[in-house]
Amino acid sequence: MKTILTTGLLLAGLLASLSAQALELKGRLEWVHKVDMRVTDSGVIEKVNVTSGQHVNKGELLLQMDQRKQQAELKEAKARIARAQLSTDEAERDMNRTQELFDRGLIAEEELKGSELKQAVAQSEMESAKAAEEAAQVALEHTELKAPFAGIVVSNTAWQGAVIFAGKQDQPLVSVAPDDQMLARVLVTADVLRRYPVGASAQVVVNGDARSGKVYSQGVEAVRIEPEGAIYELDIIFKRSGKELLRPSESVQVVLP
Repeated sequence: MKTILTTGLLLAGLLASLSAQALELKGRLEWVHKVDMRVTDSGVIEKVNVTSGQHVNKGELLLQMDQRKQQAELKEAKARIARAQLSTDEAERDMNRTQELFDRGLIAEEELKGSELKQAVAQSEMESAKAAEEAAQVALEHTELKAPFAGIVVSNTAWQGAVIFAGKQDQPLVSVAPDDQMLARVLVTADVLRRYPVGASAQVVVNGDARSGKVYSQGVEAVRIEPEGAIYELDIIFKRSGKELLRPSESVQVVLP
């Protein structure tokens, strides 16, 4: 009886040990996310400052369209503000004079109301001019593509002198992805997904170098159905080491404790 009990305890311990063993899975690298950039207005590309594989800083100019039209519109908007300012100043002086005369009883109330109306029109024109200037400034900014974050230029299909039609951009002009972090994607069953929730610790082995990582996301829809069950994607996020260049689809090893 004692022998049977001892054997049972050993078997239970062995099963517990096996269940606690880490999973070693083959995975592939993916970007955490990628931004495809296009211009919002038609025009001619004047400058292209980047090439594929180039590292860029946040706010760095990637591409610039011909800006002459937008710059002219901005100058006109500024001139309109200057004219509106003159009209506003004149309306204010006129209002002050009219108010003084009305207070002294030298003019009728209708003339005072006329001056008030003139001042209101001038103020309205000023607000309209300011709105036009803001719209012109936005239009000018839209002639440039700037890096939304520090990262790597994934692709560049733009060339100096190319004519771009805003409604016919089948491909992005520039695509940028952050490369300070990467995803290691593995395929697992639903049972494994339940064992490793988002935030759970993991390791990613890249070129023999182990990196600490965490579960970033779990697949919701199955990518395929196998005899052992549905297969889902499980993403592990980890930091890039130094200035190494990692590329999507590279093979890595993922260790799930």
